[in-house]
Amino acid sequence: MTFDDLLKRAAALVRPGHRVILGITGSPGAGKTTLAEQVVRALNGDGPDWAAHVPMDGFHLADAELERLGRRDRKGAPDTFDAAGYAALLRRLREEDTETVYAPGFERVLEQPLAGAVPVPPAARLVVTEGNYLLLDRGAWARVRPHLDEVWFCELGEEERIRRLVARHEEFGKDHDAAVAWVRGTDQRNADLIAATRDRADLVVPATAFPPAASAPS
Repeated sequence: MTFDDLLKRAAALVRPGHRVILGITGSPGAGKTTLAEQVVRALNGDGPDWAAHVPMDGFHLADAELERLGRRDRKGAPDTFDAAGYAALLRRLREEDTETVYAPGFERVLEQPLAGAVPVPPAARLVVTEGNYLLLDRGAWARVRPHLDEVWFCELGEEERIRRLVARHEEFGKDHDAAVAWVRGTDQRNADLIAATRDRADLVVPATAFPPAASAPS
């Protein structure tokens, strides 16, 4: 499997008169965000943008709400997101394709969601969405998969995945020991949960299929 194979597969999902949604999932640090960005960039090329990237991370609950709920110390777990809101956005993206739909984004420096940060114009025929829990089948997360035409699972060796994840936490403010503790604790529990959804994916994407530029943690 090559990156060109992935591009052809993504483009083949598009049907005249329909907007389609491709989901990309995988454990924290597996590269799903970077792959989504690379796919959208390559498909759009120098022409009009017909592919759009909508991350799931915009549906993180704000820190203030996580504090109120007593979940701040495990931010990133399934119940620290607005899963129902994410599923509702995916439904809108499928059904409302004659006007711009705005999705929330996520500011990594602030570690907070940002409302209305990602515009999806009517010209977008393919929406690539990515996040941890696209294949989770419990609670409100079970509403997500029916809105996705196909789901890819990013697979990366554990040693490299953990290295990337520690580096990302350090980049955004944690010291090394705190980053390692978070990766080995909260992140690993989430990774184990996500790994159990692998068999529900339509395609497992190995790291060898990523383009060379897709080496940043995501």
